[in-house]
Amino acid sequence: MTVVPTSRIEQIKTVIRVSSGNFLEMYDFFVFGYFAAEIGRTFFPSDNDFTVLLSSFATFAVGFLMRPIGALVLGSYIDKRGRRKGLILTLILMAFGTATMALMPGYATVGLIAPVVIVLGRLVQGFSAGVELGGVSVYLSEIATPGNKGFYVSWQSGSQQIAVIVASAIGVALNASLSPTQMQNFGWRIPMLIGCMIIPLLFILRRSLKETEEFEERTHHPTVREILTSIAQNWKLVGLGMLLVSMTTASFYLITAYTPTYGKSVLHLAAQDALIVTICVGLSNLFWLPVSGALSDRIGRRPILIATTVLTLLTAYPAMSWLVSAPSFGRLLAVLLWLSFLFGCYNGAMVVFLTEVMPAEVRATGFSLAYSLATAIFGGTTPLIATWLIRETGNRAIPGAWLSVVALLGLFASIMLTRTKTSVDAVPVATG
Repeated sequence: MTVVPTSRIEQIKTVIRVSSGNFLEMYDFFVFGYFAAEIGRTFFPSDNDFTVLLSSFATFAVGFLMRPIGALVLGSYIDKRGRRKGLILTLILMAFGTATMALMPGYATVGLIAPVVIVLGRLVQGFSAGVELGGVSVYLSEIATPGNKGFYVSWQSGSQQIAVIVASAIGVALNASLSPTQMQNFGWRIPMLIGCMIIPLLFILRRSLKETEEFEERTHHPTVREILTSIAQNWKLVGLGMLLVSMTTASFYLITAYTPTYGKSVLHLAAQDALIVTICVGLSNLFWLPVSGALSDRIGRRPILIATTVLTLLTAYPAMSWLVSAPSFGRLLAVLLWLSFLFGCYNGAMVVFLTEVMPAEVRATGFSLAYSLATAIFGGTTPLIATWLIRETGNRAIPGAWLSVVALLGLFASIMLTRTKTSVDAVPVATG
């Protein structure tokens, strides 16, 4: 069966179905970032709070190291077997990771088994996440109506922002109703258990997906060997794609997953203030992503990519310096909304741009590999890097310098890459 949306309502339903699993993946990662301190004390106890936080963020980051492997293995499966089957498989794997975190007893109860199982769960979820974003983005790009591809694909990231908002709202409610001791003992598990409860609904939504018409119309679906050979031949394209994504993934995890910990542990603001700011960031992202995607359909992708990377390069560190000079809820909100604007505008154009420069026959694998490499190196490690840099330099604004570095990489890739048909045709798919 093929996807042929016959009405606006049907189009909306299809976007919701395909983005539903992406919501779960991002929800889980955000909850981990929001409650990193509590999770660290549960599974990695230490007398030093910074050591606890570093251990927790290291566990957060280790899942991202599996993403490139997942991109190759699961991406090849999607390019060979179909978009629908691959998205159902990734949902099953993500559910395992979420359930592991929610149900595993702490170090005080089972000793070393606890951190080992938690790391295993993050590895499985990272393996799945390696292709989730790529699978969703490719699916949306292939069902988009003419002239609206940027707008359609922007909802891949849009579903992530809904996860940010939901997870943050739950965090606000828990912090308002539970004491710090209760939050440490069991409160942080509640959002994980909620994630487990919605898994059956997400599975039902994904099962109702149909295969994309573009995939079914191809006369040849490459074998795994052909896919891997083509990826190896086009390593420069994948490398530039990785640099292109570095800006979006680092800024995204900084302004979402890291913000509650940064506001509470580094700026010493109230936990509620940091979570409220995160909700506002999610709402801001949700607004700017489709706006930028739709604008990129009108004026092109590269002007938006270049403008936003230049602005980030010039303003990220000064903005963070202004924030730490007199930390307050108002300043944190202002700086994070500015960074949200830059992220939303960049990402709204970037994701669809990346789907367009990848050869159609290996689109899921190529996109997922570039994205997962960037996320493993620059994104999932951002909370860890920011925490380490602050400790080593004593400069609480140093995360802004890290954003400037990745913005420079994104600017370079935006200039080097082209989305013309000629450039895509220049990187053919190998045949056996």
